[in-house]
Amino acid sequence: MRTTVVLDNDVAAAVAALRRQRAVGVSEAVNTLVRAGLQAKSERKAFEQRTHHLGLRVDVTNVAEALEQLDGPDHP
Repeated sequence: MRTTVVLDNDVAAAVAALRRQRAVGVSEAVNTLVRAGLQAKSERKAFEQRTHHLGLRVDVTNVAEALEQLDGPDHP
């Protein structure tokens, strides 16, 4: 497939560096870098938020009551 693309300066520099390093053409260098990017993306682990039980339960059905319980009755 033949397509025209405009590369940002940093990407063009990476393509040029790979071409010098491996003595390959532009198409092969771009394909190698794209494949590496796709592979790295698929290997990322999904973010998981760790939580800890603090022993505190707050019923939030009544917001004013929940705020009073969390802030204290004397909080303005």
